[in-house]
Amino acid sequence: MSEEKDNSRLALVRGAVQSLRAYAVTDATGMIKLDAMENPYQWPDDMIRTWQEQLRAVEMNRYPDPRAGALTDRIRAAGLAPVGNTLVFGNGSDELIQIIMLTVGGHGRKVVAPVPSFVMYEMIARFTDTEFVGIPLRDDFTLDIEAMIAGVREHDPAVVILAYPNNPSGNLFDREAMLELISECNGLVVIDEAYHIFSNASFIDDLDQYDNVVVLRTLSKMGLAGLRLGYMTGRREWLTEFDKVRLPFNVNVLTQLTAEFALQHYRVFQEQADRICRERKRVERIMDSLDNIIPYPSDANFVLFRCEGCDAEEVYQGLLQQQILIKNLHGSGTALQNCLRATVGKTHENEAFLNALSLLVTTDYSLQ
Repeated sequence: MSEEKDNSRLALVRGAVQSLRAYAVTDATGMIKLDAMENPYQWPDDMIRTWQEQLRAVEMNRYPDPRAGALTDRIRAAGLAPVGNTLVFGNGSDELIQIIMLTVGGHGRKVVAPVPSFVMYEMIARFTDTEFVGIPLRDDFTLDIEAMIAGVREHDPAVVILAYPNNPSGNLFDREAMLELISECNGLVVIDEAYHIFSNASFIDDLDQYDNVVVLRTLSKMGLAGLRLGYMTGRREWLTEFDKVRLPFNVNVLTQLTAEFALQHYRVFQEQADRICRERKRVERIMDSLDNIIPYPSDANFVLFRCEGCDAEEVYQGLLQQQILIKNLHGSGTALQNCLRATVGKTHENEAFLNALSLLVTTDYSLQ
């Protein structure tokens, strides 16, 4: 086949897709991995053994429960969704965001979100032919409520998305400001609570008060990132429409069984999250004492920090040379200029990161 014909066929790819770059994931083999906001703790050995025994009974020749009924009941029993609320499941929050955009987005419609925030909001908007309007956060990454309301009034978006806590900044937006914004929106407001287990803050128990709000949750951050399981909940009328777009059997039988089993042991994950939060406070305190480093307050399992008086790219590369992988946000936008983000890992991983960071940015700092 000629190169000319190949190029002609590739022209069939929509321009919105051609203009995108695939989501990049850095190879972390052999590194201290602090780049992806994962829970660093594995399950207890006895829990793993019991889970493996349960997997033996799975009928792999049968399709999974399309409604994930047993999993729905387990999520409600764990207090992670109101009793009686409809749930729609997806492969992580990403698929749920895509379902929302496919349902209420599209040509001629807009989605508004503060920026910087989760990169997939804009990426999914673009490949669903939905116009993305980003409203800058304030310099300290708090919500600029006046700008958000002005943006909503000007653009009348089909969707407004708010991450609570926000990623990559880690902070919780002011609750009263969010309620004010919800009252201004004619369209759907999506509150993405991916990091809820670390923040002790949520809108999920307030859903019956609003007819234009849905909440997204994921099990990834609590310690089940390998499952890729998320869910959304809200008014039944919304969930019924979203369920039409969800592909049948999108959550496989192994994921359903594993998540159901894991949530029977939710206390284990809550204890791990509490440990991560205590460690986060220690990491923030030490980073705050470092010259040339400005950490931002976090209610998640990571810390965003800005390099002042040193170059973020050099710091990032210096950490890589010591086999420590964090997230390089420098260059992804003016608000994140000279910013890096570190996941809170195990204590010894954080020690290695903090020691390496201190040597890269100052000559007289000691962790002792």
